[in-house]
Amino acid sequence: MSIDASHTSQGGTVLSALARTATRRPLTVILFWVLFLLLGFGLGTGVFARLSDNVPEVPGTESERAAQYLDRTDPTGESITAVVEGVAVTDPGLRGQVERAVTDVRAIAGVAAVPDPYTTRGLTAEDGRALLIPVTLTGGLDDDAEERAVDAAADRIKEIDALEVHVSGGPLLGTQIGERAQEDVRNAELISLPVVLALLLVVFGGLRAAGLPLVIAVSGIAGAFLALFGFSQVTDISVYAIQVTTMLGLGLAVDYALLMLVRFREERRHTDDVVEAVHRTVGAAGRTVLFSGFTVAVSLTGLLVFPSVFLRSMGLAVAAVVVIDMLAALTLLPALLTRFGGRIPPAKTRAEGEEGRVFARLARFSARHRVAVVAVVVPVLLVLALPAAGMKIQIGDATQLPTSTEARQLYDTVDAHFPPGTGVSPVTVVLKPGTDTATADRIRALSPTAQTRQLPGGTSIVEIQPSGIVDGKAATDLVQRVRDVRGDTPVQVTGPAARLVDFRAMLSDRAPWAAVTVLIGIFALLFAFTGSVLIPLRTILTTLLSLGAALGAVVWVFQDGHLAGVLGAEGLGALSLTAPPLIIAIAFGLAMDYELFILARMREARRRTGDDQDAVVTGLRRSGRVVTCAALLLAVVFGAFMTGGFSPILQIGLGLTLAVLIDATVVRMLLVPATMALLGRYAWWAPKPLRRVHDRFGLHEEAPEQRELSRSN
Repeated sequence: MSIDASHTSQGGTVLSALARTATRRPLTVILFWVLFLLLGFGLGTGVFARLSDNVPEVPGTESERAAQYLDRTDPTGESITAVVEGVAVTDPGLRGQVERAVTDVRAIAGVAAVPDPYTTRGLTAEDGRALLIPVTLTGGLDDDAEERAVDAAADRIKEIDALEVHVSGGPLLGTQIGERAQEDVRNAELISLPVVLALLLVVFGGLRAAGLPLVIAVSGIAGAFLALFGFSQVTDISVYAIQVTTMLGLGLAVDYALLMLVRFREERRHTDDVVEAVHRTVGAAGRTVLFSGFTVAVSLTGLLVFPSVFLRSMGLAVAAVVVIDMLAALTLLPALLTRFGGRIPPAKTRAEGEEGRVFARLARFSARHRVAVVAVVVPVLLVLALPAAGMKIQIGDATQLPTSTEARQLYDTVDAHFPPGTGVSPVTVVLKPGTDTATADRIRALSPTAQTRQLPGGTSIVEIQPSGIVDGKAATDLVQRVRDVRGDTPVQVTGPAARLVDFRAMLSDRAPWAAVTVLIGIFALLFAFTGSVLIPLRTILTTLLSLGAALGAVVWVFQDGHLAGVLGAEGLGALSLTAPPLIIAIAFGLAMDYELFILARMREARRRTGDDQDAVVTGLRRSGRVVTCAALLLAVVFGAFMTGGFSPILQIGLGLTLAVLIDATVVRMLLVPATMALLGRYAWWAPKPLRRVHDRFGLHEEAPEQRELSRSN
């Protein structure tokens, strides 16, 4: 019952070992994964308390060095802000409550300062209906002491009896967003899992087969939590990581399980031996899953090129989840099939030409009218991608959050009662000892709002309040003007606007290297899979088209504001700086997923018949249904995560949904057969030296008929 190892790569040996383990000791494998699930949903969920909202930090940049310098030298620490709204905040009863609360908060250990909102300029609204209470913490507090101080201050302020009392900002903001992320994940799972199950029931026509992908999906979710918790022990994990890794873990797990189950039911038509069918499935579809997992992981390695802690941690965490999904599909699913696969009926036998006839017709149409298809599809995708040329990125503010979150409610209340720019973080200029007076004067002269304070050791801090939003053009231009004025003096600029400027510079510097790293890795994997140099090039170019179209649509909706209200969002004038790199990296990997599903079937047909044109039609006929169902299931998963209302997640969810749907339909069903027909017999060509490399190290997968012939001999 072993898989024929002749003419197989090292990957085939690994798959054979996995198949033998899963079929010989299925209960052991299942028990291992049960323990993994318990660990993931037990220990792994601890990551929700360890999330960070410090996305734009880039180690080594000027803004980060200045921030670290201030952490060491500035006796004041972070701050939180409260807004109290009433019919009249000067009402004696309300004023008495506020003053008592301010006095009590000042006495909390770890609180450095709380100004009187009634006597401090700018803290009481001109309309007399709201006031601000900023609470500054002592510098150098450890995490536990800071958390106790923040919680005690927030709880005391919320005891004020007013129309509205909201507290957020600083370390409290990360906690609030983390709680919202946990709620969004739970709601998304409650929405997506029943819908996915219903769709799987339609695909398979039975509860047993439909339920198995959900088991793998739950394993993917547990893996996401556990991977993030592990990485949180050594690095910061972004508040965005939970939704992104969970949606991808859930979606890919269903994809891989769907591919394996469809193949298992096909193999059951050829043998009544369940174990033999499992071995055949792992030997064929398992290879595609293995290469797909590696390809998605390689697509995410581009994120490791960036020095940003956020991008690196996201790349590592998502890649880890992909590997977990892949291992679950290659070990847990075969074990479950060994135990319960006998109750899953084989795929229905259909007359020649009936199976996948719609996809076969599409393939023939595209191949017959290949020039026309390319001439129409490519310009349409390029037009859809045009808005991406004007893409802008920003850190963003509370407008990215759902209106039900406390940070957003605080923002909206302040915006309703105070002048524009109130509460916007200033551009912070650090004038270290040795800065000449003339330079300091020129920096202060940049804005009439500049305020100076002294730190121990002779350092001066100049805080300049920018007009507009925290990271808008006025704020980033101010950062650049300060850096132009300072010359060679020991002056550094930090704050949100400075971090955005440095983050953009980091993206610009490292993006070409990230692209080269990913493209070389993808090319190498696709060459190993196909033995061709032209198919990888064609795949990369067509994938970039679908990716560009999806990114253009995201810019059109969330940056320009078209139809944003339909998604419960609003046009923000820019995308979240988290969205574009994650959409590009993940969508590129997912597109490779479907390409491999199709290429695997094309390769099988070509090895069996030697007919290049027939291989394209047969490949799409045999894989079209799986690719379409997988894309639809992924779209359901991504769509469920878009119900949370958190703008960065909406942007990522919409981008990935469109990328998957465009790629699985327009590109794979029309553009792939058209371009393969244009290439003809040269599609599978490679220079002789590379052909020898592939013969020795590449993937060599046998079709089922050839395996039977090999066994008979």
